[in-house]
Amino acid sequence: MELAPNDKFHYSNLEKGYEGEIKFDKLATNLQEERYFINDLLLEVNNSYFQIDSLMISQGGIHLLDIKNYLSDYYLKSDKLYSVTTDRQIKNPVDQLERSSTLFSQLLHNLKLNYLTEAFVVFINPEFTLYQAPMDHPHYIPHPIKWFFE
Repeated sequence: MELAPNDKFHYSNLEKGYEGEIKFDKLATNLQEERYFINDLLLEVNNSYFQIDSLMISQGGIHLLDIKNYLSDYYLKSDKLYSVTTDRQIKNPVDQLERSSTLFSQLLHNLKLNYLTEAFVVFINPEFTLYQAPMDHPHYIPHPIKWFFE
């Protein structure tokens, strides 16, 4: 089937995202410590739906992971994400992650569960660079992610 240019672009992005999640899953299988992963969650709390790429459960808590397979160079300016090549602003994945994290915390609270939760955007593609990201920003895990697993 021949797709319209916008549909072709959207499909390509979905495919790249899925490939990134597969890469992440392969890296996660090499972990020494026992951790549990739940992938592709669609959850609902208070009539709001939210999606989580990967939920990592360990003794230390629950980690919400948004896997991004971005290619090329990007930079942060005032918490907004821009492409270096086009200088166009793109949707910052941290915004969606913070929403998901808030709703997940509400879900745990509604279930009367008390767990430490952290949320991260994981950039899986080795050809991705994020410039001007603050060193102490809690949400960004740039490639290489080996240290995150350690």
